Amino acid sequence: MSRLVLVGVVALLAGSAAQTGARSALDWGPGPPSLPRGAKLAIISGNPNQPGPFAIQLRFPAGYEVPPHSHPTDEHVTVIDGVLSLGMGSVAHRSNMKVLGKGRSTIAPANMAHYASTTQGATLLIRANGPFQVNYVNRKDDPRL
Repeated sequence: MSRLVLVGVVALLAGSAAQTGARSALDWGPGPPSLPRGAKLAIISGNPNQPGPFAIQLRFPAGYEVPPHSHPTDEHVTVIDGVLSLGMGSVAHRSNMKVLGKGRSTIAPANMAHYASTTQGATLLIRANGPFQVNYVNRKDDPRL
């Protein structure tokens, strides 16, 4: 029985190492034009520009902020590394932000305005249904304009 447990532990560790290696081999590029400049993007699965499920990672540098915005579908956010502050509502209030550290996750419901920032930088896993759209509450905040 102990040999079986040892084999299971070795398999689990090997799987973790493979996942870590896969994560470091991501093809990072610039963030989407709908986000403020400075973000980096890696596609994990699916196509965020097409209808259907997708998973992406976003890397935000230290001091990064995303003004109040919404998405037409639920956005599942998991902090892979760093710390993200996230608030809900159409006006950014630092006092209303929830701090999410590594491993923490949340859901921004469809069409619910929210905003985010990070003082030290953060890498996020975003899962949603495409196409990925960012609709800013205040038009002046949209970096595409």
